[in-house]
Amino acid sequence: MTKLFAVRRLQILRRALWLSLLAIPCAHAGTFPLWEAGVGIGVLSLPDYRGADQRGQTVLPLPYLVYRGEWLKADRDGIRTMLFQSERIELNISALGTLPVTSRNNNARRGMADLRPTVELGPTLNIHLRPPDSRSTLQLRFPLRAAIALDTPLRHVGWVFAPSLGWQGRELPGMAGWNLSVSGGPQFQDRRYNETFYSVASSEVLPSRPAYAARAGYAGSQVTVTLTRRFPNFWVGAFARYDYLGGAAFEDSPLMRSRNSLAAGFGVSWVFGQSRTMVEANE
Repeated sequence: MTKLFAVRRLQILRRALWLSLLAIPCAHAGTFPLWEAGVGIGVLSLPDYRGADQRGQTVLPLPYLVYRGEWLKADRDGIRTMLFQSERIELNISALGTLPVTSRNNNARRGMADLRPTVELGPTLNIHLRPPDSRSTLQLRFPLRAAIALDTPLRHVGWVFAPSLGWQGRELPGMAGWNLSVSGGPQFQDRRYNETFYSVASSEVLPSRPAYAARAGYAGSQVTVTLTRRFPNFWVGAFARYDYLGGAAFEDSPLMRSRNSLAAGFGVSWVFGQSRTMVEANE
């Protein structure tokens, strides 16, 4: 994981590493191992950050970790603690994060301070619009997360609210064994968060980079499509994610170089271990 956090080009995945590369699991009731573990590799093509006009390709380690506890869960939805769950509604505390950006490697940010990695933690309300044991599900998600910069000392750097509508299907015609998901929605960020990523202080001004004070508000929209399949001893997945930042509150920032961005990747993991204890779960 040290290498993972050192790769600057992965910053665009800061809110969706599990939801994109590892995919959103399709809801299917059944009996599964309490935990599973594996390791593999992922190949990614990504912009440096949302709004960047530079991108790169990289290969990175891809862990496969699943824990299906009654209250604590770790899967392709991330790591979360269940607070409440019913057939239609679930409330949990989830965690995602941002990855670092080395400013000397990005023309727009050259001479500015590097962006530190962050952890985003907060409640998520999920509403199932279709029963989770059907072949396909439709779900509304309302995550609200506080972002904490992993600096010395730790710093609170703002809030993110990213409601989304997601459709997930399994065992589709002509795609036996494959899971397909499509999700999308707007994103909103407070002033402090936008300042962290898009403001330019007076000490950072260049002839091509005027001072800029970011404000709170709409932060663009995104659509993510994933395709995954679990084989007996390994897992494969691919994703494509499109971000449109037109109309964002920070659209006029000199660090915003593109309104459109596309991220894509492919991963494969060898699943080398699993629990003998079996539990009921929706996958």
